[in-house]
This record gives sequence, C-alpha cells and structure tokens, in this order.
Amino acid sequence: MTASSTRRTTAIRSRLAAAGAIAVAGALLLTGCGDQTKDKSNGSGASVSSAPLADKLPKEIRDKGKIEVGSDIAYAPVEFKDSTGKAVGLDPDLAAAMGKQLGVTLDFQNGTFDGLLTGLRSGRYDIAMSAMTDNKNRQEGIDPDTNKKVGEGVDFVDYLTAGVSIYTRKGDTQGINGWSDLCGKKIAVERGTVSNDLAKQEAKKCPGGKKLTIEPFDDDQQSQTRLRSGGVDAASSDFPVAAYAVKTSGGGKDFQIVGQQVEAAPYGIAVAKKDTQLRDALQAAMNAIIKSGEYAKILQKWGAQDGAVQESVINGGK
Repeated sequence: MTASSTRRTTAIRSRLAAAGAIAVAGALLLTGCGDQTKDKSNGSGASVSSAPLADKLPKEIRDKGKIEVGSDIAYAPVEFKDSTGKAVGLDPDLAAAMGKQLGVTLDFQNGTFDGLLTGLRSGRYDIAMSAMTDNKNRQEGIDPDTNKKVGEGVDFVDYLTAGVSIYTRKGDTQGINGWSDLCGKKIAVERGTVSNDLAKQEAKKCPGGKKLTIEPFDDDQQSQTRLRSGGVDAASSDFPVAAYAVKTSGGGKDFQIVGQQVEAAPYGIAVAKKDTQLRDALQAAMNAIIKSGEYAKILQKWGAQDGAVQESVINGGK
C-alpha cells in the first residue's frame, strides 16, 4: 500500500535591472522590474495562494509546496505502480484532488505498511495514506498483540469504509467459507494489517492438532503470489483489494472470494497528534471534494463506490 516524482514550489521572480551612472547627474536608470506579486505554483500549474483552502495549511507546508505521503504502493486498486513506476490508484487520485484544494502536491513515497506509522512519528513523512484502517489501537499507539503502548498514536482523517475478506484459488476453497474454517489451514497476509490481526486472533481459537499457520509478507502482491503458487490455502486483504485481485489476476481465473467481508471500518489518513492544523486542512479538503462530486467519480473509477462516506470525520474508528 504506499513512488511518484517530487515537485517543489518555487517563487518565480525575475529582476532585470540596468543601472547607468552619469557622472554629472548621478542618475539611476531601472528597467524591466519583474512582477513581485506573482502567485507561487505547486509545480502542477495550480497556484498555492489562489487554491481555495491554502490558508488552512501550516506555513511550513505552504512554503514547501508539498505534503510527503508515506504509502505501501503495492495494494491495487487503492495504491499501486503503473508500468512507468508512477503511483496510481484510489488514494493517489483522492490525494491529487485534495492537493488542488490546498494548492500543494501530495508526494507518495513507497514504504512497507508496518513501517509507515514509525516513519510518520520520526518525521520521514508528513502523513500516511495507505488503505489504513482507523482504529483505537492506532489512535492510541497500542500494540494489538501485547496491548501495551508503543507510541504516541495518530489522528485519522477518515474517507472510506471497507471490510476484510478471505479469498482462495478459484475452484479450490478447501472448505473455507469464513474465519472459523481456517484451523488446520495456511493463510497469507500482509504484515501490520487488520487481516494479520484477525488471523492471529483466530489462531488462538484453534484446537490442538488443527493449527492455523500464518505467513506474513511485506506487501499484498507477495501474498497473492504465494496463494497462486499453492503455498497457502487462502489469503486475506481489505475487500476492495481482494475484489480487485479476483477480477484481474489471471484474467479473473486465479482467485475467488469466500464468505462475507468482516470488520467493516473506516480508512483514514494518518497524521501525527501534534499536527492538528494539517489534520484539519486535510479534512476540509476531503469534505470539499465530497461536496463537489469529484470524490464520487474517483470511487466509481476504482470500483470502491460501496465504501463511500457522506462526510469526512476525525478518528471515527472504534
């Protein structure tokens, strides 16, 4: 989940001054002074100062002209790389639309999903946008395995609702129709995801002799490859991702979803607790594109319209 080219805002100012000194008169001639009031550009043609919500951003972000986005760019259709290596998908499209409202570029930088919040806390990223489920553990910095606090936690700007699904090789379900059928099976998941958490919870319920084996990977593409090769019995991802894999892998011949999606919860853009002004600016931008109808068009493009929200809220996850 999850790079694109970096664009920086530059002030376009030119001063062409010619001074001629006449010894007797001491006159100074100035010619061709450039326009000192010209708006800054974010590199994509959008003017920072003319963007409707630019004044909501922190000054350092406006001056920089971009927001650094940590993302695991291997989670189609939410974020993935096209044939040129460019980050594309639902999240990059939403980010671009928000950037127009804010007058800055949202620059996606690739990283492993389970390292995104660490990168956010360390200042490597300004935000994390990567099909990340908003939940209380992440809000409060709690490790779901130990229930111990491991960090400050983050705030979320929510923008979509999605559940978690299990999928298998097509025509080879191994009798799996839900999480309770996984005992004695092998499942592939991406590290640090809700799918990983659910698999761990289910493994604790399995009786002796019917162990659930969990194989965690750095990204979802690796999980799919493992399932396709027959190394595991099933894989789990967020529903939009599982549905996209079922539709596209092998021309729709590789996988099938089994059972119903569970644990429906909001996706959120993660922001450091201290960055309340940036958080609120992002929420305003998301609500602006929801109101304009651009949000609905983007969700329709990527087949995610069933997860649409009517309004972006802060920390709506439970």
